[in-house]
Amino acid sequence: MNNDEMKLNDASQQVETVPIWIKPYLTINEAIIYTGIGRDKLYEMTNKEDCPFVLWVGSRRMIKRRAFDEYIKEMYSI
Repeated sequence: MNNDEMKLNDASQQVETVPIWIKPYLTINEAIIYTGIGRDKLYEMTNKEDCPFVLWVGSRRMIKRRAFDEYIKEMYSI
């Protein structure tokens, strides 16, 4: 294996991690870590048809982080 092939192998094995507070969309598990809100409560909130911060990708729900931040900022209680 030559030097260029080794560099390609090394690059393909590196996984960049994006901090949660920068990601535009969060998984439920990331939203739990980000907010401290429990899984059951997040599922309850995102099950509503008019939920402004959920994005469905097939059957997977993603949280629109900025919209979720705004939603939480306006809420008194959830």
